[in-house]
Amino acid sequence: MATVLDDHDTKDATSSIGSSEPRVIEDPVLEKRVWRKMDMYVVPIVAMFYLLSFLDRTNVANARVAGLQTDLKMSNKEYSIALTVTYVPYIVAELPSNLMLKAVGPNLVLPTMLTLWGVVTTLQGVVKTYSGLLACRFFLGLLEGGVFPGLVLYLSYFYPRYKMNLRVSMFFSAASLSGAFSGILAFAIIHMDGIGNRPGWAWIFILEGLFTVLFGASSYFTLPRSVDRAWFFNAEEKRYVNAKLLEDNTQKDEEMFTWKEVIEATKLPQVWFLAIAFFLDGVVLYSLAYFSPSIIQGLGFTAAKAQLMSVPPFAVGFVVAMISAWISDRYRCRGIIVIVSSIFCVIGFAMFLGSRSQHVQYGSLFLSIPGTYTTAPTLSAWSSNNASPQTRRATAIAIGFIMTNSGGILATWLLGSLSPPPEYTSATITLLVFSAVMAVFGGVNLFYLWSQNKKKAEIRKTLTRDHEKPGLGDRSAWYIYNL
Repeated sequence: MATVLDDHDTKDATSSIGSSEPRVIEDPVLEKRVWRKMDMYVVPIVAMFYLLSFLDRTNVANARVAGLQTDLKMSNKEYSIALTVTYVPYIVAELPSNLMLKAVGPNLVLPTMLTLWGVVTTLQGVVKTYSGLLACRFFLGLLEGGVFPGLVLYLSYFYPRYKMNLRVSMFFSAASLSGAFSGILAFAIIHMDGIGNRPGWAWIFILEGLFTVLFGASSYFTLPRSVDRAWFFNAEEKRYVNAKLLEDNTQKDEEMFTWKEVIEATKLPQVWFLAIAFFLDGVVLYSLAYFSPSIIQGLGFTAAKAQLMSVPPFAVGFVVAMISAWISDRYRCRGIIVIVSSIFCVIGFAMFLGSRSQHVQYGSLFLSIPGTYTTAPTLSAWSSNNASPQTRRATAIAIGFIMTNSGGILATWLLGSLSPPPEYTSATITLLVFSAVMAVFGGVNLFYLWSQNKKKAEIRKTLTRDHEKPGLGDRSAWYIYNL
């Protein structure tokens, strides 16, 4: 059996400890068992949270193709406004919800958000006017705002940094699956047109929203608050996981919430290098999430066929994201993955822009969609890996997603309103350039973190840990940045 030697029993995933270092005697059997349990009991719930979040936010794209825009007599501009209305409260809610998650507990905050936005999603299916849709989209954004940054922060309570990218990708790739499922579900549900005197697009919202409500209610009983409150671990397993987190620096120097740590997060260069990349990827990601069915329909396919043809690129995105995440965790190469996946986007948009062949343009989606759906979770894990303690990390994650969703606002206007279909020429050029700049900032951040690690190595040669100023968090010479 494995033995965890430490001066303290860790009382909570966020407990502070003394100055002594935990020493973990490895046991391969226990090592495999604890992470397998976590992957079995935590990650699927988190993945379903994000799948439903993304599905309920982007199924409006399928509803649009199924007749929503026509029935509510919306122009392209009004459709873009409806999408934008989602993102304003979404952005405002991100940082407060992340800080509330730490104070109140993720086992209460996350299920409440999920259940309430499921109610709002369902209500979209009964709206009769454009103003009613706007109201629903506003509250949907307000309730969903803290989901992705909250889930990344939540996973950081359970996994060491070097295991984070695969797990973040496992739940983020639910977004790729939601893109695939959304097309399949929409194809099936629109055949309910006329049932209950409601159009097919209304049933997309009603059925998907009701499922979200049911899953949200059940998650009050299945989502653990912390390692120490995880019902599936015995006492030895809890001690082992907590010691691994302490060993990895993910739980050291933990403090009660202070605004000082929020401000410290804003001083980290790596936060702002990645913030720019988050913004650029947000534009690319949400452009494809919201407009892929319309793009495919613009290639000459019927509405029903466009729903089905949106499935394969997202399915490929799921596979590529998972393989990339495994490579990123195995070889600890977040920066390289960001650069390569951004180049995939560049190639995809170049193909769409440079060809008038229906098949080539559709084929380009098999590069651009996997590219952006790989970049996003890698950026998320990278951001989480390189900020500590938890309040600083929570703030860094929230800044990243504020930027991502600011990019989402631009995406809602870029295709259709500012760049007319079916060519979307200026939008495609913009997305191509953004993808290239995203690769550049991935490289800038990689070089910065590498240079900081080099400086820290020099400090460790001349200074013992006991003589280092306490409370430095990720600025400690013993906190090695993840590249």
